[in-house]
Amino acid sequence: MKLTTDIVIAGTGVGGLYCALNLPPDKDIIMITKAAVDESDSFLAQGGICMLKSDDDYDSYFEDTMRAGHYENRKESVDIMIRSSRDIISDLISYGVDFKRNDDGSLAFTKEGAHSTPRICFHEDETGKEITSHLLKAAQSRDNIKIIENCRMIDIIEENGRCAGMIVQNENGTLTEIDARFTVFATGGIGGLFTNSTNYPHLTADALAVAMKHGIELENIDYIQIHPTTLFSHKPGRRFLISESVRGEGAVLFNSHMERFVDELQPRDVVADAIKRQMKKDGKPYVWLSMKPIPKDVILSHFPNIYKRCREEGYDVTRECIPVVPAQHYFMGGIRVDKYSKTTMDDLYAVGETACNGVHGKNRLASNSLLESLVFAKRAASDMAENFGKHERLAPNVRLSDYKGCDRDYKKIVLKEIERMKKEHEQHNNDDERR
Repeated sequence: MKLTTDIVIAGTGVGGLYCALNLPPDKDIIMITKAAVDESDSFLAQGGICMLKSDDDYDSYFEDTMRAGHYENRKESVDIMIRSSRDIISDLISYGVDFKRNDDGSLAFTKEGAHSTPRICFHEDETGKEITSHLLKAAQSRDNIKIIENCRMIDIIEENGRCAGMIVQNENGTLTEIDARFTVFATGGIGGLFTNSTNYPHLTADALAVAMKHGIELENIDYIQIHPTTLFSHKPGRRFLISESVRGEGAVLFNSHMERFVDELQPRDVVADAIKRQMKKDGKPYVWLSMKPIPKDVILSHFPNIYKRCREEGYDVTRECIPVVPAQHYFMGGIRVDKYSKTTMDDLYAVGETACNGVHGKNRLASNSLLESLVFAKRAASDMAENFGKHERLAPNVRLSDYKGCDRDYKKIVLKEIERMKKEHEQHNNDDERR
């Protein structure tokens, strides 16, 4: 089969959807998603989305982001994200996103670990679902946007050094060639490579493997964030995240002797490392998290889904501690992109968690993920719109038979490269210490 479109986007999370919605309405767009349309990690984001509250907050927000990222962040990207945040929030509200409000109608803000002040907009404890569902509804209403579910990208089409579309495979195994003027990777994170992860298991870093195959530059793909607090369970499958917002609102961590052992509002990597050390010391596969310092009415109004899920597991968070354990959560590295989300291959863009624009550095500041995805997805759309007519569409010569089975080793390929880059960073750090 063969399809022709103006832009093809792999992924229907906030990055892919917002990119599509900001492209010109006269351009045809095909979006594919590996599973059902509502099974992206964007739907799972609990805590919220950051916003620059005022010009006076800029220096503090910038420093908080840099400090969490161990000062390995690209400063230009951080600046772009922060300065774009208020426009993004206003835009989301125009789509119908219902952020929590104060009694006077102003936006309510919460605080999370490593933030020096409350600056996070939220909708209960499912902000990602609130944002993504409204963007999805808007995309589904557009005549120029076609969404194909249960369809995976297995390769891109490279022609004369440019990207000319992608090869996709439906659930029956049928291959389809999608020729496009521009191609966008919005395939999410890499949680499917790990045993314990908060991500959907079908997020297996396919875009990274495709990029490696075509010599597209990657960056810091060993920078993988472990979330400190997921609900401990003996059941297999995705781990349920206990949002960092609960610690921002006062929840505390205890060891097996019911003693606090860490400042709960330190950056995620610091807290996760402290929990791992404490688990080893206690000889237990979890530590305890107590939400009892949070008033019951706040728990029920701000964290209703966490309360419900914990009740399903047999815990009442208003009355007792819950067992928590660190798990793979977020991917700071990815396909290297510039400030317009352009990869090192012409006509190919990457947005969201699969891209690395340098905002997060070595460790992501809480609630910067949704914002970063939206800001740079919009910039990608603007850049494509501006450059659409600058050269002719390619007419690739494709034999679909060449692509049969080409993705069978993608997981192994990515894991091997992550390990290689990890060793490279360790060697670099050792050389710095010797100097």
